[in-house]
Amino acid sequence: MKWPSATDARVAGRVTRQFLAATALVFAAGMAVAQAPLAADLREEIVTVRKPGVFGAELETTLFRPTGEGPFPLIVINHGKESGNPRFQNRGRYLVAARELVRRGYAVVVPMRQGFSKSTGSYIGGGCNVESNGRVQAEDVEATLNHFAARPDIDAKRVVVFGQSHGGLTTLAVGSLQLPNVVGLVNFAGGLRQESCNGWERSLADAVASYAKSTTVPSLWFYGDNDSYFVPETWQRMHAQYLAAGGRARLVAFGSFGTDSHGMFSSAKGAPIWLPEVEAFFNELGLPFKVKPSRAETLTSVPSPGT
Repeated sequence: MKWPSATDARVAGRVTRQFLAATALVFAAGMAVAQAPLAADLREEIVTVRKPGVFGAELETTLFRPTGEGPFPLIVINHGKESGNPRFQNRGRYLVAARELVRRGYAVVVPMRQGFSKSTGSYIGGGCNVESNGRVQAEDVEATLNHFAARPDIDAKRVVVFGQSHGGLTTLAVGSLQLPNVVGLVNFAGGLRQESCNGWERSLADAVASYAKSTTVPSLWFYGDNDSYFVPETWQRMHAQYLAAGGRARLVAFGSFGTDSHGMFSSAKGAPIWLPEVEAFFNELGLPFKVKPSRAETLTSVPSPGT
């Protein structure tokens, strides 16, 4: 047996130190992301929502609110699914949309569904059964709505549910639950790409058609031509089958957007595309959508004594 020389030991020690330093940097970077400051202007906070039942979980949920005591009408935004382990996915915030919606007087919640980010439980994928997948995700949204409906600063009597990508599929599944306080659905590039499943595009269209059969509220859909997840033939088939099954859905086919229209909703440049369409949708629902004056603007508009 050959014992390591002093030189070998020094080299090994240096390699170990370099490895530990690199690991520390990675850990620090991860902590920096995890500890990103909350948006004080949006009164951002992280709330734990408890989902009851056999497959219960604690859902990491982000809440944004306007200034004041409320009660504020509620909008839910359902997040997408990134590649890889859902537990490593960052907390969804959708700051561009949250800021626009809070400016219009709405509280906004973004629940991380079970198995995602710091939410407990496991992600239930359902294999190639995309219809079941969406329905399971929708149960987490129902638990979130029940939680916030009990808060005195939230008016959850007329809720609109948004969703992007996998969250859009979840949103359409929420519609099928016929929750009494959900009045509208907004789907941004909704779906679930499952290339390992044969005929996944057909299964996706069949899934949303199944949701449509028990959905009574209207929906607004946004899809672009250069979507890296869903080609136009896929979302056109989804929309056609949803309508054929009795669903109400107005499709906004906005063409190409940047390098990938799948990210339109998350981009500041996408706001001019979706805001006017969502405003028209809210008007149809009888819901307000005008920008509320800020507290500072309200104070400066109050007449001074003697005028």
